[in-house]
Amino acid sequence: MAVDANGNKIKYSFGLWTVNWDGTDPFGSNTRSMNQDLDSIRKLKDVGADAFTFHDADVFNDDATDSERAEAIDRLKKVINETGIVCEMVTTNTFSDPLFKDGAFTSADRNVRRYGLRKVLRQVDLGAELGATTFVMWGGREGVEYDNSKDLHSAHARYAEGIDTVAAYIKQQGYNMRIGLEPKANEPRGDIFLPSIGHAIALINTLDNGDIVGLNPETGHEQMACLNYTQGLALALYCEKLFHIDLNGQTGPKYDQDLVFGHGDLKNAFFTVDLLNNGTFNGGIKPYAGYRHFDYKPSRTETEAGVWDSARANIEMYELLSKKAQAYRNDPAYKAACERANIAELAQPTLSAGESLTDFVNNVKLTDFDLPTMRQNDFGLVDLHQLALKHLVG
Repeated sequence: MAVDANGNKIKYSFGLWTVNWDGTDPFGSNTRSMNQDLDSIRKLKDVGADAFTFHDADVFNDDATDSERAEAIDRLKKVINETGIVCEMVTTNTFSDPLFKDGAFTSADRNVRRYGLRKVLRQVDLGAELGATTFVMWGGREGVEYDNSKDLHSAHARYAEGIDTVAAYIKQQGYNMRIGLEPKANEPRGDIFLPSIGHAIALINTLDNGDIVGLNPETGHEQMACLNYTQGLALALYCEKLFHIDLNGQTGPKYDQDLVFGHGDLKNAFFTVDLLNNGTFNGGIKPYAGYRHFDYKPSRTETEAGVWDSARANIEMYELLSKKAQAYRNDPAYKAACERANIAELAQPTLSAGESLTDFVNNVKLTDFDLPTMRQNDFGLVDLHQLALKHLVG
């Protein structure tokens, strides 16, 4: 059982859309059956999950009658009560139906935007009923293929309006819930709005209800854009906006692979686990308290048995990397290497205590600095990195 640096047990969560995926891709039909079988929740419990998450369409069809939807929700509640597994996050499918082909919150058709908003709010209600504390919003269809296809000011205004309206509704209803925006640069749209963590934070800062709007960054989505997932998580934590995470595997700027966590960029996965479990060296970021949520897809080459093998593999990879990250942090050589790299000094403010900007400009001259000595700084960063890799592979 993995624990973080504070001794808290690591908790794991899976999306129902992961283990229920039928293997369909843009070039081939399904290789397994696809259903809304809630027995998958019981199987997730068996492989070690503590919680599950779901889109509305994972449990009932969009065109389900009120009675059919109520029956599906009753079945869901029964499984939750029987297993003790909790629903920690919900989200809404606003990307599969053809009516969302031009977006949900940013569609040029106002009726589509109104339908999309109502669909989202209904799922917010259900999530609150089930005890979910996070509502994730992935805007996979919020974007363009053609730069002149939308008034880009109006599109961002409508996107912000939609997010802010959902946040206002959560507050109005008194729900214990926050929103996590999930950035992605492209796929299925050529260019998706809010393509990165930084873009999302910028939009959040314009919202009236941005205090309950944060981020749900995904490993593959960041790495598809050639970004560093661990650094992105650190920025979100620094901004106090990391509300949820999606872990999976990705091997560079390709299509969204959704591999098992650690089956892509293993080195970055190691540093992700190290950050989440142990925080930062200087203590500015503490261990992450949220679920380790896996948003992956069992390879379409797998049969039913392989689906559950792959689910177990996510947890196993996280547990293995947790042990290695803890050994790395406990190694006396780690502290020595960090001292050589001068990492502790980075926490010291650049201006001295009580030093005003005017004092700095008036009293500090460029000639005061010993440039020849500073140019010879030996940070030993290769040695520090080699130590991490020795713990990872050795």
